Amino acid sequence: MQEKRKTRKISISQPRITDMPTDQNWPSVWPSARTFHPSTVPLPLRQGYNEKGAPPSKYANAELMKIPNFLHLTPPAIQRHCEALKQFCTKWPNNLENEVKCRKHFPIEIITSDYCYSSPTIRDPLARIVNLQVKLSSLCLDTHAKDKLSRLLGNKYNLETDIITITTDKCPTKKQNLEYALYLLTAVYHESWRTESWETEKSIADMEYFNWDTSQSHTNLVTLYTWPTLPVDYDYETIPHAMEYKIAVSDLTNNGEDQYSINKYKEAVKNLLNLKCDNKVTLN
Repeated sequence: MQEKRKTRKISISQPRITDMPTDQNWPSVWPSARTFHPSTVPLPLRQGYNEKGAPPSKYANAELMKIPNFLHLTPPAIQRHCEALKQFCTKWPNNLENEVKCRKHFPIEIITSDYCYSSPTIRDPLARIVNLQVKLSSLCLDTHAKDKLSRLLGNKYNLETDIITITTDKCPTKKQNLEYALYLLTAVYHESWRTESWETEKSIADMEYFNWDTSQSHTNLVTLYTWPTLPVDYDYETIPHAMEYKIAVSDLTNNGEDQYSINKYKEAVKNLLNLKCDNKVTLN
């Protein structure tokens, strides 16, 4: 005779969600990022499609376990993190009340992006791209360095907005691309201040732009203003409307002739020579 094996009944406890109160402390239940667990999340989540074409429930759902979730970043959890970080924060500086002062003291702007997607690795290739932006006027440059820097940058400098944009994406990490972008800005800045030997041999005809301060127009204006005596120096700041004339001549030569630049040059010459012409034309 052989005794019959006795079957044991295994008591399976109910899922945890059946005992969860509605006012529970959720950050203590799900404190950090982890894989989705259906018996811990009291929400009827669904994702994907089954054989019948309907979205399956959260139990045995491989789609919910594939991707990272943000169940640990609920508003109460974020508030708790902020309260814990307050002791390490300082007050906002008093001299940075508006956007203008912020750009004056911190002219460089760094733009990066973070991504979250379904992949064996959480590092997205596009997250390493770094865009560095700074205004050319915020850099300490003279006329020669500013012109040389704009030509070295090429299409990375926008003349209309006066913004320099340097984009780096060759290095594998975001930190390396940020350091490389700062290196490029530093290198091109110091290169613009250098004056090569061939630059001193350039004549007025070889200049890429018209510089009124070194032109014959500047000399003629000072000589005409001090006539009949010869000028001791060629300072034009004491001459009335000289700056207006300088801007008009420079715009007319560098930007080309149009109706606006010609009228601007005409008014500058009339103000410089103290001429007033009231011409009235009557058409019958």
